[in-house]
Amino acid sequence: MHYLVTGHTGFKGSWLVLMLKQLGHEVSGISLDPVKNSLFKTAKISKKMSFDERCDIRDVKKLNKKMKKISPDVVIHLAAQPLVRKSYLDPRETIETNAIGTFNVLEAVSKLTIIKANLIITTDKVYRNINQKKGYLESDHLGGDDPYSASKAMADIVTQSFVKSFPGVPTAIARAGNVIGGGDVSADRLIPDLITGFIRQEPVLIRYPSAVRPWQHVLDCLNGYLVLVDKMLSNKVTGEWNFGPDEKSFKDVKTVADYLKNRWGTGASWITDEKRNPHEAELLALDATKAETQLKWHNKLSFEQTLDWTLDWHKKVEAGANPLEQTQEQINKFREMN
Repeated sequence: MHYLVTGHTGFKGSWLVLMLKQLGHEVSGISLDPVKNSLFKTAKISKKMSFDERCDIRDVKKLNKKMKKISPDVVIHLAAQPLVRKSYLDPRETIETNAIGTFNVLEAVSKLTIIKANLIITTDKVYRNINQKKGYLESDHLGGDDPYSASKAMADIVTQSFVKSFPGVPTAIARAGNVIGGGDVSADRLIPDLITGFIRQEPVLIRYPSAVRPWQHVLDCLNGYLVLVDKMLSNKVTGEWNFGPDEKSFKDVKTVADYLKNRWGTGASWITDEKRNPHEAELLALDATKAETQLKWHNKLSFEQTLDWTLDWHKKVEAGANPLEQTQEQINKFREMN
């Protein structure tokens, strides 16, 4: 099976490419250039791919041309402007990339009859956040106070509308939340910021220590996507699907920062950022019962394992381990788990 991953040079995209390769699939990608020190570059993932194409998904003509050139069996659309804080600095780019870019992908896919399944990735932030303690269900209202959340809710609604208005390629939506793992170098994300500070032995500034998030390893999240794609291919399953951890993994930022600080050891520290920062949700979680019951999917890693695997990856790579081999080792270990 030939998979096309948009946004394949990003953190989740890089893990997904390697995961698909280890499952025996052909993989191609359409994305912007990878950022400095990214997993995609350090692990030389391009060498594993059939097509490694560069394209801004806002460029309709170029996107259609590259999609036709690749002609995949399955599309997994990850490409996005993924950062909340950046969305405040550049709301236009965020909305154009996440909403209009997703529409462009849907339109490009609709023109290729060879495609058997199209999975659109949005986020837990598509839900209208009322700081409820229970996780949001797929049927809950969508919303978004910050530009990023609003743009992803737009992408979600555009996808649902496109599927109903122009039936064709089986299309589903996957919503996941706070995904972590080795090799994430994105700015303004907790784990990359902590790891960078620990390595430099500098105190890490944390904006909202009391904010609660569902902490999920990237492999658990991606495994959910692939289980859903398999169901799409075999049973033509569509619709919206949440992929998140259970309540044992709903922890505040302070708990995560302290756990990693204590495991890292000498030189690790953090302090609260007292500056006025843009709004971010205090509490956000998903209810993944639908995926657990209908897809028979479940998270394999506990909260502690999720943090341990992430930290171990970074410690080993910092000590000289090959990023590609370390990532493949964790994928193999994950696949062997029940």
